[in-house]
Amino acid sequence: MNSKYIVLVVALSATLISCGGDSPPEINATNCSGGGMQSALPTFKSEATRQAFIDGCEIFNKK
Repeated sequence: MNSKYIVLVVALSATLISCGGDSPPEINATNCSGGGMQSALPTFKSEATRQAFIDGCEIFNKK
């Protein structure tokens, strides 16, 4: 019975890790809000992509 739980935990962990992905956050109301922006900005690997996201959010918020 314990081995079933171990297998379940390993499978769940693998699934959660694979959900991370390398896709950048999308520009939407959630990610362009204060808290969303704080969590989204550190995921960018370069300053250029970070600035492009900020610019996109500014355009999105003006609509």
